[in-house]
Amino acid sequence: MMTVLDDSDQADKALKARHRVMWAMGDYPAVAAEIIPGLGRVLVEACSIKEGDRVLDVAAGTGNAALPAALAGAEVVACDLTPELLRAGRESAARLGVTLEWREADAEALPFADAEFDVVLSCLGVMFAPRHQVCADELLRVCRPGGTVGLISWTPAGFIGEMLAAMRPYVPAPPAGAQPPPLWGSADHLLELFANGVEDVRARRGAVTVDRFATPEEFRDYFKERYGPTVAAYSAIGGEPERVAALDRELAELARRHDRGTEATLMEWEYLLATARKRR
Repeated sequence: MMTVLDDSDQADKALKARHRVMWAMGDYPAVAAEIIPGLGRVLVEACSIKEGDRVLDVAAGTGNAALPAALAGAEVVACDLTPELLRAGRESAARLGVTLEWREADAEALPFADAEFDVVLSCLGVMFAPRHQVCADELLRVCRPGGTVGLISWTPAGFIGEMLAAMRPYVPAPPAGAQPPPLWGSADHLLELFANGVEDVRARRGAVTVDRFATPEEFRDYFKERYGPTVAAYSAIGGEPERVAALDRELAELARRHDRGTEATLMEWEYLLATARKRR
C-alpha cells in the first residue's frame, strides 16, 4: 500500500529536514562546550535530579543537560532530531565514562510511553521546535504525574532573542503555525502552554556571561562559522553580497550594544529557567 501525504505532512517533513541540516551546520558542539558549558548543570540542579531518577532530555543536542544528569546518577535518555549532535554527545559521554541512551526523535512526536519519566527537561533545545503547544503537550505526556518538567530558554528581550530577531529578515519565512523560539523564554507564554497541567511553577531569569571575544566582530565571525541558525542565515543570502554585508553590520552592532567590557567584549545573555510539577 502506498501512503499519500497531504500538503501539511509534506511541509512538516520538509521543515524537520531543514532543521536537521541547520543544526548540523557549523560546529554546534564547540558552541555548547565553549559558550554555555555550565548551563545544563544549572537546569539539572534546579530539577533536583538524583540517583535513580528516570530522565528525558528533549532536543538534547550534544547533551549539555543529559550528561550532568547522568553524572548525578540518573537513568537518562537524550533525544534530538539531528544525528550529528547525538554522535558528538556519545563521544563526550565516552570521554566522561558515563552511560546513557541516545535516541533520534522529534520533540513534537516523542517515541516514548505516557508517564515514562520522572523528569523531562530541555536546555535551549525544545524552544526551537516550530509548534510550541504540540511540544508542551508532549513534554507533559511523557512525564509521570508528580514528576518535574524543567526548561532553560533564551528570552525574547535577551541577546540571543534579539539576534534571532535580527536574522529573521534574512531567512525564508517560517511555515504557518510556527512560533518564534524565544517565546519559550516568556513566563506568561509557558503558563499558557502548560495551562492547568502543572503546579508549583517556578521561573527566574539568569544570564550566561560571555567574555571569550576580544571584539564584537570576533563574536560575529565565531557565530557566522559555528552556530547553525546563523550559518543558515548567511547560507540563504550567500549570493547577495549587499545583504551579507548588512547582516555582518547588524550582528556586530548587536554585540556592541550589549558589550559591558572595557578591555575586551563582555556580554550577559539572558535566559529563563522554569520548573514545574505535573499535576497528579
